Amino acid sequence: MTAVTAVTDHTDHADRPDQPGEDRLENASSEEATSENDLPGDTSSDDEDEGASEGKAEAEQNPGDSEPSEEEPPGNAPSGDVHARAERQEAGNAPLERREAGHARVKAEALFARAEGGPAWDDGLIARRVSETANAQAAPVVEPKPAVQAPPAPLAYDGPLRSRLDALRELVGLSRTRLDSRTLAEAGRVLDEAAARRRLSGQHTVVAIAGATGSGKSQLFNALAGVAISETGVRRPTTAAPIACSWSDGAATLIDRLGIPGRLRRRPLQSAEAEAQLRGLVLVDLPDHDSAAVQHREQVDRILALVDAVIWVVDPEKYADAIIHERYLRPMAGHAEVMFVVLNQVDRLPGEAADQVLDDLRRLLDEDGIALREYGEPGATVLALSALTGDGVGELRESLGQFVAERGAAARRISADLAAATAQLRPVYATGRRTGLSEEARDEFAARLADAVGAVAAGDAAERAWRRNANRACGTPWLRLWRWYEDRREPPTGRLTVRAPEDEEATARQRVEQAVRTVADRAAYGLPAPWAQAVREAAVRGAQGLPEALDEMAARATAPVGRPPRPGWWPAAVFAQASMTILQVIGGLWLLGQIIGISSPNLGVPVLLMVTGIIGGPAVEWSSRMAARGPARRYGLEAERRLREAAAGCGRARVLDPVAAELLRYREVREQYVRATGAAAPVG
Repeated sequence: MTAVTAVTDHTDHADRPDQPGEDRLENASSEEATSENDLPGDTSSDDEDEGASEGKAEAEQNPGDSEPSEEEPPGNAPSGDVHARAERQEAGNAPLERREAGHARVKAEALFARAEGGPAWDDGLIARRVSETANAQAAPVVEPKPAVQAPPAPLAYDGPLRSRLDALRELVGLSRTRLDSRTLAEAGRVLDEAAARRRLSGQHTVVAIAGATGSGKSQLFNALAGVAISETGVRRPTTAAPIACSWSDGAATLIDRLGIPGRLRRRPLQSAEAEAQLRGLVLVDLPDHDSAAVQHREQVDRILALVDAVIWVVDPEKYADAIIHERYLRPMAGHAEVMFVVLNQVDRLPGEAADQVLDDLRRLLDEDGIALREYGEPGATVLALSALTGDGVGELRESLGQFVAERGAAARRISADLAAATAQLRPVYATGRRTGLSEEARDEFAARLADAVGAVAAGDAAERAWRRNANRACGTPWLRLWRWYEDRREPPTGRLTVRAPEDEEATARQRVEQAVRTVADRAAYGLPAPWAQAVREAAVRGAQGLPEALDEMAARATAPVGRPPRPGWWPAAVFAQASMTILQVIGGLWLLGQIIGISSPNLGVPVLLMVTGIIGGPAVEWSSRMAARGPARRYGLEAERRLREAAAGCGRARVLDPVAAELLRYREVREQYVRATGAAAPVG
């Protein structure tokens, strides 16, 4: 019974790192127990010793009824004596097998702690930490109740990162009607994960340890934790489920986000130095990424997308394996700043072979596009170590401590994910070509529509109409009478082929469709495929009903609004032509009167009047025709211009404006894309 009491007392003191409990461990393992009278610091009298012995005997006989004596001064007993007595009372009631098992377990844990140079570990799951004083003679320490801690502060993104995330969110919103959901899936995932990570603790950094089968990642995980938490062995795969180890409180929500249940959450073997060095670290041991079990690989891929940083563990045999380079390292080249690459098991390499393998590993990482953290440049940290012997583990712990202390891994991970998402979207937002619809293309489209509606022919018809009016106003009456007679007497000869209205309509429709296709192709040139398709679809929708609208517009534009305008010289020409006609009539009547004898013979004057009228009439008509060429031409051009503008307006409203709206939307999303990439200059 006394031996069990000593072991329990040691267990109570072994949880306090600074207590001198190692010497007492060996005494506890002995079968001979040490009497309480032999403990140092006992200055009581013989009577008190006898009383204490009698009290102890009574306590052993009736352990449930015994209580510590109030008369015994606490200064006569060593530190922790009160707790030792209480535990002895509980140990007296325990079965012998349980006490012997507890004795063996405590002894093994104490020996493990001595071998590691640290305090004892109680059960491999939770490290009990009890505050103590350095003085062994101090009064027993009563562990206070843990105070209710405030939740850790959420993660805060800096201004540029918030701006990039807002731009990506706006980009996704503007693109949902133009791009399919699969194209925007990664961008949406990054936004969701960024929002979820921002609501969680900004004082913790989640780091995953990943590696291939047999690389020793679980062994490294245990070495960093200071205790065998993750199972190691020759059986493959050994790690079947992710295990989380947190160095400080407040990381429960982060581990919940990873989907790791409470039974797989651990606390490391703490010491004051290790706790201060790795405070805020949440370490996750992942299954093998090359495991034959599909669910293991799925868990690795899922958690790698959620953690803040990754420690890739490779060994001298598989460091150049194509699986890890092609499936993970190369696609995650943009995440170099949140990446550690550790060459484990260097104790198996003789001489300078470790340096040669490490140099070759750096070469492979450089070929993968991963920037290395050298000469002060940001990038991945590459180390060589042996988790078995502990060589290099301290350097990794120091680098990891500095990395965690910066509290910037989560934001850098989100920034890297954002860069990867925007790089994936680059083909649908940037092609490196000039885009847009030039003025030349717009003018050509308007010209094609004007040709389809016959603007030139309408202008020529207006010009001929103006000349015809001029000829009617300024021509000789006899010539107009003859032309009228000829028009009435001679039917159409059929020499000119008259085009049927149906043929004209079909030709006009074909010209309109050709004009729409041409302007759509020019507007879509240089655009990414989804936006080019959107531009063409907008043009096609606008072309529906365009020929009919053009015909209606042409009919309104060419409808006569009144008599054509007359220049100022028309009255003079009309008066001159009328005078010439009067002279012809007077001369003719005068000559006729002389012939029939009414007037005296005088042929000179009537003949002169008739010749003047006969020659002067055509001369006035020819002069009026020459003078009417300019006004008639201007009148025809004005009619053509009006029809062209009307056709261009109709085409602009139905085709060019929808196409311009699509181009404007593309420019907006392009600007948001440039903001999301964080580039200072426009993206090509």
